[in-house]
Amino acid sequence: MGIDFKAKQSEFAAYIRDPEHFPVPADLDPQRMAMYRELFFNNINGFLSSNFPVLHKILSDQQWHDLTQDFFARHQCQTPHFSEIAEEFLDYLQNERQAEGDFPFMLELAHYEWVEMALSIAQATPVFGDSAFVGQVLRQTISLSPVAWPLAYQYPVQKIGPDFLPRSVPEQPSYLVVYRDADDQVHFMQTTPLTFRLLQLIEQHDGIVGEQVLQILAAELSPQFDQPTVLQFGLQTLQELAMKGVLIPAADG
Repeated sequence: MGIDFKAKQSEFAAYIRDPEHFPVPADLDPQRMAMYRELFFNNINGFLSSNFPVLHKILSDQQWHDLTQDFFARHQCQTPHFSEIAEEFLDYLQNERQAEGDFPFMLELAHYEWVEMALSIAQATPVFGDSAFVGQVLRQTISLSPVAWPLAYQYPVQKIGPDFLPRSVPEQPSYLVVYRDADDQVHFMQTTPLTFRLLQLIEQHDGIVGEQVLQILAAELSPQFDQPTVLQFGLQTLQELAMKGVLIPAADG
């Protein structure tokens, strides 16, 4: 008799994903299938645990198992690469996860933890500025480094842990800059709404001269802040960001 391999493959995958709702395919050894299932699940579970250590830590063993099992059973990954599974997990949390007992900050925390891995393996190779670039940043054309990401979260994700589990959205968002430096080390820096807006403007006006982007910022902040105050703040901020490699010389600079 002919075997419908496609149907058999679907039965095999269904059991591997969700053995509580799908039986072992006929003519296959249940013990062997259980072993295969455990290997597959443990690979995914271990990968998620290593990429989302804080999320793993704040959940009980049962909560974590239920979360990873639901992801394993429900989400149809679109990539064969293990390095992209963390991004698939974010997609699952944002678009498929349905559990009333979840922490309200779960997606933001997971995104915050994913960023470190994403930046560490990003293929971009920025050309960082030297001391002359830092010193003359007001006269230089500048760009946001492709491995520097300004981020805004409703919750203070950088503080979340077993001893701090906020249940309601704070009055003020948390602003962060996550960046990879010239030594390929990833850093997290908490910042202010003003610096966050400055980085947004630099990203929007790629290749702009440093002094010009400060003038745009000053116009936005008028009349609450006078231009000299904004320019002084801006000079110090641009120099600090250029020194860290968050800002780099524009490609045509």
